[in-house]
Amino acid sequence: MANKVHIRKQDSVVVISGKDRGKIGEVLAVYPKKGTVLVKDVNIVVKHQKPNKQNMQGGLINREAPINTSKVMLYCTKCKTATRISKKILDDGTKVRVCKKCGEAF
Repeated sequence: MANKVHIRKQDSVVVISGKDRGKIGEVLAVYPKKGTVLVKDVNIVVKHQKPNKQNMQGGLINREAPINTSKVMLYCTKCKTATRISKKILDDGTKVRVCKKCGEAF
């Protein structure tokens, strides 16, 4: 059974704990079964790459590793802070995620 994740792809998030605390980045991928997200320029690890067709040289490659969803919070670009979200139903019946602090829709 998949876990419920409060973050979606292309959201802006801020890291709230760990070695990259305070960094802001865009979500590249969400893995709900593992409860992790892949955030651009956050949790950079070094991967040892063997030579192949795309990379003839091989060597050390820096890449992002997934981070637990409990360590990130949605970032509101209007109030420039990490925020929780609430759900609001518009007049036409669509559900929208809304910032708890300023009311801006995501």
